[in-house]
Amino acid sequence: MIAETVCSAASAAGLGISVVTAYRRRYLAAARIAAYSLVPIGLVMTGVVGWLGDTAFSPTAWAGFGVLGAAWLLFAGARSVERRRGGTRAERKAARGAGTGAVAPGASAPSLGSGTTPAARPAGSRGTGSADDFSDIEDILKKHGI
Repeated sequence: MIAETVCSAASAAGLGISVVTAYRRRYLAAARIAAYSLVPIGLVMTGVVGWLGDTAFSPTAWAGFGVLGAAWLLFAGARSVERRRGGTRAERKAARGAGTGAVAPGASAPSLGSGTTPAARPAGSRGTGSADDFSDIEDILKKHGI
């Protein structure tokens, strides 16, 4: 009963503030304030405030929240241990049986050595040592006109 009274008073105060704001010709702000001030009375009218009041003072509801928290902690703990071990037992066994073969062997071929090596670069490419690292970047930038 007191929660409904407080929500009604908050809505009335908010509507009063929105009227004063509209009087000052700030209509957009007044509309926003009115919208926010209608929320508490809407919650009272739908019964949400009564339900929350009953839930807040119910020992059974708090015990239920405790059980849900314990379930969440167990789930999160089991999940973190599973990640540290590298998956479930069946997943590890399947990974061992699969070997190290690639899913798409041709897809990783370019990264294994068909790129430009220092020996395969054209003679016009400049630099050796640490400059080799940046020569590829310079070639790409020149290609794009940068």
